[in-house]
Amino acid sequence: MIKTVFNILTICGAAGFAGVMLNIGVTLGGYWRSLPTQEFLDWFAANNQFVSRSIPMIFVPTFLGLVGSIWLSWGAPELRYWLLSAACILVVAVQTFAFFVPTNTAFAGGTMDEATGAAKLSQWLMIHNFRIGFGMAAAIFGCIAIKV
Repeated sequence: MIKTVFNILTICGAAGFAGVMLNIGVTLGGYWRSLPTQEFLDWFAANNQFVSRSIPMIFVPTFLGLVGSIWLSWGAPELRYWLLSAACILVVAVQTFAFFVPTNTAFAGGTMDEATGAAKLSQWLMIHNFRIGFGMAAAIFGCIAIKV
């Protein structure tokens, strides 16, 4: 039963995480692109905490589920798919902490000029698409793992 709980946490968490990222990228990204750069930077400074709070709420259960799924599948054929799922989540985590956290902090800091802000937003959205894809792949590998 506990293995099932960990598997559910992993798959639903990764899929939910990808959904949150998709919403941020498509809905907010589209909105941000529609704004003049300074208005985007002002919006981000005022609202970054709402975006930032959604990430840990879904990442932590995903991570805990993944650790449990790997641990309880050690030596079993499905382990490789949980490890692939973990690799995808690791890529997302590295992207988040190496690029998104510092960039979001810079957006919200109020010191970025408009030219840099516009270029960084385009880069942010492009890299964010990979984060969405890796989140979806993590959920897919989890689904494969439970079918092995």
